[in-house]
Order: sequence, then C-alpha cells, then structure tokens
Amino acid sequence: MSNLTIEAQERLSPNYPPAGTALRGQRIFALILPTLIALCFAQASPAAEADALTLVRIGYQKYGSLNVVKAEGTFDQEMAQRGIKVRWTQFPAGPQLLEGVNVGSIDIGHSGEAPPIFAEAAGTPFVYIGSQPPYPVGEAILVPKDSPIRTVADLKGKKIALNKGSNVHYLLLVMNISDVDMRYYQPDLRF
Repeated sequence: MSNLTIEAQERLSPNYPPAGTALRGQRIFALILPTLIALCFAQASPAAEADALTLVRIGYQKYGSLNVVKAEGTFDQEMAQRGIKVRWTQFPAGPQLLEGVNVGSIDIGHSGEAPPIFAEAAGTPFVYIGSQPPYPVGEAILVPKDSPIRTVADLKGKKIALNKGSNVHYLLLVMNISDVDMRYYQPDLRF
C-alpha cells in the first residue's frame, strides 16, 4: 500500500472498521432489500390496487451490494412471487445512477458515499433508505509506477482525471488539494 493511500485513509477515516465489516453489511443489505422495496412501494389502501406496483427499476454499478443481490437472484424471485417484475440497469458510476433517479428512469439504486452529497446539493429529489459503513481502503490516488509523484503535495500543478461528483472528487476536496487541474471524464462500462 502506498503512502498516498495511507494518508488518504487517515484523513478520511482514522477509525476505519475492521476488515469484513463491509461484506457483512452487503449481506445484511441483500437480506433486507426485498422488505425495503416492499415498504417503499406498499399500497396505502385497496382503492390503490389500480395503481399496484408491477415493476421495480433498480440501478446498479459494477461494485457493491446490489451486485450480490442481482447475482443471487433471490430478490427477483421474491418480487416475481408478488407479481412484480424487476428491471436491472447498470450505470458506470454513482453520479450517473443518481441522474437516473433524477430523471425517473430508476426507482432505487446504490452508490458510494459522495455522489448523493453532490446530487442533493444539485437539487436531485431522493430519499435515503439504508446505508453501510464507509470503505475508505477502496479509495486511492493512482499514478504510474515510474511517476515522480509520491505524496499529495506532489500533485500541485498536475492534471487529475476523475468522474465529477464521485468519491474521487470528494476525496480530492476532503484532502484539501488545491492548485490542480481537475479534468472530468465519464467512466467506461467496459472496464
């Protein structure tokens, strides 16, 4: 692990939970997700049956709890037993997923810690229905092996490619990195 990663971890979360906590959180999340969906979309009265839920549109990314839920297939089976279809839509990252919430193309999704903060600041209407512990060891600043950059201070005056509104964007802001040229790029689903 590079000093850069250690420094980022210390600044973001000096009391990081022990290894395995995030995985346990994913399992708990996977187990309670059907109940959360049912509660969120429960009908208030028999008169509302005409508007009964028939489809749940879920946004997911290449990482995280929803991949476990999707792969296991038990959520889809549970919803099918209730007459509800599930449509899974993959997004390249949290900011794009939250834009899907904003425009109404998905009903529920899962993202990292920072994208909801940026989305909320931009006025995206959404509700938090659950969370899991932060995972700062999943955050890092990467440079080529032969790069002269070895500390955060070495980033001054450099170009940094990132996804606007992402955890990486937040990491740079929290670390108080200034005098850098941030270049915003969309992540590619092929990776």
